[in-house]
Amino acid sequence: MAGSAAAVTGLAVAALLAVAACGGTGAGKTTVVTVTNIETVTSAQPPPASTEVSKTALRSSRFRMPSKNVGCIYYANVLRCDILSGLVPEPTASCELDWTGFVLEETGAAQAECAGDTVYDEGAPVLAYGELWSSGKSIVCHSLTVGLQCVNKGGHGFSLARGGSRAY
Repeated sequence: MAGSAAAVTGLAVAALLAVAACGGTGAGKTTVVTVTNIETVTSAQPPPASTEVSKTALRSSRFRMPSKNVGCIYYANVLRCDILSGLVPEPTASCELDWTGFVLEETGAAQAECAGDTVYDEGAPVLAYGELWSSGKSIVCHSLTVGLQCVNKGGHGFSLARGGSRAY
């Protein structure tokens, strides 16, 4: 994944966010929040550490990626995102079920999820490429063609993609 995608400048990210903001309210499932600290992003870099967002962001408790491969749910101040194609690389820790994705709390590092189910929901709203999802001020996710990147207010998060995933 590293080096396979061209860097997206802050200006390009701002343009993507502006396009996302023009997409309408989607049955009342969006709200306006504020984006700061946009920096150059590549598929190998985490999203900006700031969880303050400045364009329209999806605020549904569930969402999925346009790829139909990643789905997320936010509940009890925890974000869980599963990738149907499986984590790559797979964690080395023991898991009696399946490595489904990552969980991220409002603070602290993301953790690989070992589960026998999935949170992927075909009926969940699609987080279009270039759009943001926000839990409020604690966790923000950015949908990119190279995958999903999520970060909490502590600057920890994960990148989740078919070609490779990592927690940081």
